Amino acid sequence: MPKLKKVVTTVWYDKAHMYDLRRVFPDAEFCYVDFYDREKLEREVRDADAAILMGDVDPCLLGENTLKWIHCDHSGLNGSARPEVFARGIPVTGAAGRSAPVLAEHCIYFMLQSCYHTKELLEAQAACRWGVDGSQQWRGLYGRTAGIIGMGNNGRMLAERLHALGMRLITYDKFPLKGYAYVSRKLTASEGDTLEPLLAESDFVILCVALTDDTFHLMNADTFAKMKRGAFLVNMARGGVVCTEDLIEALRSGQLSGAGLDVFETQPLEPDSPLWTMPSVYITPHCTPQVPDRAGRSIEIIRENARRFEAGEPLLNQMKPLDAVSDGKAEGGWARMMNTKLTKEQIEKMDLEKYLGKRGWKDPSEWM
Repeated sequence: MPKLKKVVTTVWYDKAHMYDLRRVFPDAEFCYVDFYDREKLEREVRDADAAILMGDVDPCLLGENTLKWIHCDHSGLNGSARPEVFARGIPVTGAAGRSAPVLAEHCIYFMLQSCYHTKELLEAQAACRWGVDGSQQWRGLYGRTAGIIGMGNNGRMLAERLHALGMRLITYDKFPLKGYAYVSRKLTASEGDTLEPLLAESDFVILCVALTDDTFHLMNADTFAKMKRGAFLVNMARGGVVCTEDLIEALRSGQLSGAGLDVFETQPLEPDSPLWTMPSVYITPHCTPQVPDRAGRSIEIIRENARRFEAGEPLLNQMKPLDAVSDGKAEGGWARMMNTKLTKEQIEKMDLEKYLGKRGWKDPSEWM
């Protein structure tokens, strides 16, 4: 059975979580490298077995080295699902599922914004005005139909919560959905089902699907035209799943009643985008409240995968060829930070805790 003799990490954890992560590999040499120090990272992985990364798979990891497993400490692996990474043949895993409960809440937040016309109510409150025109016709979530595209961790947790709220559910996934008897229709791409029934019947269409070549611009002029008129779109997946230009047109024409958007094809969203000022569009800047001890949840995924690696078992959340994204389509959650043109010396002078959260240590000896 393979053994993990050396592990290199670039994650940004506080002292207590770094201590816990180090003890996932009690018998291994454990090396910390600042995420922006590519020269040291490339040097340290030459004789390493595993790399636990803050961001996506950097090109410096694809050279001559002994890596047998790479873990990216975030959920979306589309930034790593590049041809050259697959060609290198190193298993790559991610942290999918660690934030699924609050991502499901975030979807419902957008849906309730639409039901309760939050912008209009806040305007009325600011004006000390009692009542909003048309409020007698507003409808809540109960009894309405939600279509969930993508039944991974986020989609399944969302389904549980929407069922509890009394909604009718239609789901669509590449593979059969087991269980979830309360789902009215389970559409399966691998069995020949199409999206059309979900689009035609759903009052809310919620995207929880990974960005791949198959899902790039899944929502476009054709699919918007097939949606129930006046439906509301929620995108908690990746920006590239939606064609922005076609979305704007669908909103302007009234085909969609509105949208809740946390992700965009270009991030940050350009200041001149009409999406900012559309009254029925609700925007969050790719941010979701934290789950309790998110780093701890990540470490449990890493711990289980370390056990599986040494036992020769399939790894959790392993990137597959089906996840591949062509050049120009991939979005890396850490792309802007990892591809910055700033020098190492310039980055070292930055207040990184302002952007990445409080770490509370300067030298690995404080937790090693």
